[in-house]
Amino acid sequence: MPFATARTVSLHGALGHVVHVQSDVSPGQVGTTLVGRPDQALSEARDRCRMAIINSGLPWPATKRITVLLSPADLRKRGTHYDLAMALSVLAANGSLRPAALDGTLFVGELTLDGGLRPVAGVLPMVLAAREAGIHTVYVPEPQAAEARLVPGTTVLGLRSLRQVVAVLLGEEVPEAAPVASSAGASVLAWRGSTRHEEVDLADVLGMADARYALEVAAAGGHHLLLSGPKGAGKTTLAERLPTILPDLTDEEALELTAIHSLAGALDTSGGLLRRPPYAAPHHDASKASIVGGGSGQVRPGELSKAHAGVLLLDEFPLFRSDVIEALREPLENGEITVARAEELVTLPARGLVVLASNPCPCGDYHPDPALDQCSCKPVARREYRAKVTGPVSDRIDITRHVQPLAPHERRDRFAVAESSAAVRARVAAARERQARRYAGLGWRLNGHVPGAVLREEWPLGPEAEERLHTAVADGRLTSRGAVRVHRLAWTVHDLRGGEGPPGSSEVDVALQLRRGAPLLEATLRRPDGAGSVAG
Repeated sequence: MPFATARTVSLHGALGHVVHVQSDVSPGQVGTTLVGRPDQALSEARDRCRMAIINSGLPWPATKRITVLLSPADLRKRGTHYDLAMALSVLAANGSLRPAALDGTLFVGELTLDGGLRPVAGVLPMVLAAREAGIHTVYVPEPQAAEARLVPGTTVLGLRSLRQVVAVLLGEEVPEAAPVASSAGASVLAWRGSTRHEEVDLADVLGMADARYALEVAAAGGHHLLLSGPKGAGKTTLAERLPTILPDLTDEEALELTAIHSLAGALDTSGGLLRRPPYAAPHHDASKASIVGGGSGQVRPGELSKAHAGVLLLDEFPLFRSDVIEALREPLENGEITVARAEELVTLPARGLVVLASNPCPCGDYHPDPALDQCSCKPVARREYRAKVTGPVSDRIDITRHVQPLAPHERRDRFAVAESSAAVRARVAAARERQARRYAGLGWRLNGHVPGAVLREEWPLGPEAEERLHTAVADGRLTSRGAVRVHRLAWTVHDLRGGEGPPGSSEVDVALQLRRGAPLLEATLRRPDGAGSVAG
């Protein structure tokens, strides 16, 4: 029968769709026709596959008409990972392989002209999509076998060439082949400074008990954070230590994050699944596509998605481009990014902690006390600068903290007790465990993810606390969106304290102070066991 089908996957964002690569080899006008909405790179696969088959010593139907359909035909196809499936379907249709040998199997890989296999981006989400479709055997380029094996319940064969794949399918002895070069990922260009946050500790921070507590609440409940203050006050120092108080990722979070990095072509599989929360701090000159995702051709994840379940610091936030700032509305509200193109709509996860850091003015020297004010900015420049951290974006930030430089006596306080990241991380993990039990079987993991309507219906505040929150909205101190965030914060404060029942007025008061940037009371900053304030 001059017809055969091989299977691969088309990626649209982080979602994969199984594609049936159907080849027909029959008498007619000699030529190769590729249909099914291929892009330019995929259209060139006709020549790559033909030369790969010939140079592998396998028969190419040079006197036949070859038609290759990528089904479903209405789905846009992009990339070079279709090569292996196309070559095998042509070989099977030409009688070099049994078509049944391709059933129930996924084939992923780019072919070189000599028949070698090259790695491609996005193998992990492809294998996940295949498993969901009931396909449990996967052929991939050898360097990506470890990545594909991260998906449980899947049989993975990592091979070096088309000839080796054919030998395995025929049950023959596998011939030797040159090793496959790994793709150039982020690890090639990595430098020591990119992982410097792994060497810092919260114990390094002097004083700042107020801001340290805000970090703990943000980490425990998944709340976005705004740090403002003059230059040198310690905003970046605090943000860089936020990942150190986050617990290791759950299996589900680790698989999601690893799939995103695989899709971005920045995955180093030598360490298996990514278990530690990621940290990213892009420069303020970064483009919108690099932050939220996009690019020409196939949509790639941006820094927001690559920081999924971790921390994204936008330092000097007012200096970011206006289109980047406006694009933050959706991920801050919903925890996902939707990138729309003329023929494509891609949704990417972005459930990380977003930390915005800003100075009070462009020069960073403004101080509300005239005796200490050294600002050289014009009033109009100061207003325009501040306007970027107000309005719709700031309303979507849960916690606001105004960081001030340390007082001289705080630098020399020999009796201050600065807690380590490990001690704070233990409390954060305990609070997250309470949330995991509360939201078990539902679509949320942390308080910061729960929709407001569901929170009010299923997990309301205590009567007195509810009245305080209602009064704050009625007085104009809070918007309705702000009230939802205070409700979430109250639950997180309650979880950190280990309290029973719903949050009360005390938790709501703390949540209101965190939301509005008001100073916290010393009693709030003390640990539940009374062993002293968070920072001493």
